[in-house]
Amino acid sequence: MIQRLATISRNTKETQVSLDLNLDGTGISSIQTGIGFFDHMLDLFTHHGLFDLKVVMNGDLNIDGHHSVEDVGIALGTAFRQALGDARGIVRYASGLTPMDEALAQVAIDVSNRPYLYFNCDLPKTTLGGFDVELTHEFFNAFVNNARITLHIDVIRGTNLHHIIEACFKGFGRLLGQSVQINPRQSAVPSTKGIL
Repeated sequence: MIQRLATISRNTKETQVSLDLNLDGTGISSIQTGIGFFDHMLDLFTHHGLFDLKVVMNGDLNIDGHHSVEDVGIALGTAFRQALGDARGIVRYASGLTPMDEALAQVAIDVSNRPYLYFNCDLPKTTLGGFDVELTHEFFNAFVNNARITLHIDVIRGTNLHHIIEACFKGFGRLLGQSVQINPRQSAVPSTKGIL
């Protein structure tokens, strides 16, 4: 089987991101973004998606976390698209519910080559562990636009903000991992067009 790997370096005047992604990993991560809560969410994404992910990010955190979170999303989405190649043989679609105690998130994914994000989660303007929670949307938007996938996230319920965001990241990782699994019955690109 061909290894689906990507290495990305993204350097701007605001951030420097170095990222390695293995779509066929075992859930091993090494995440250093300078934002503890965001590191935790990326670790959950990696573990539950069974990806291997290494991220080293130096950003202008003296301003805020916006550029850093968005640029990690851009780099990770770019790496995903590069590692996926022509998507030959993948399952393509995945959807499901992910609980985290009282919180429940529904995630649906189509690895479609058509970027679209629907994010139904009313997050307050506050911070968790130095992480501006409204950047959750910015991360998913940056990933979707660069990975070129369709992603729907609906938070069905939840009262604890940490649990709500955690359910989103766990569900995203788990279902993205399912969508890129190789279907043994599918040797072609999973589209009637013959191309995604």
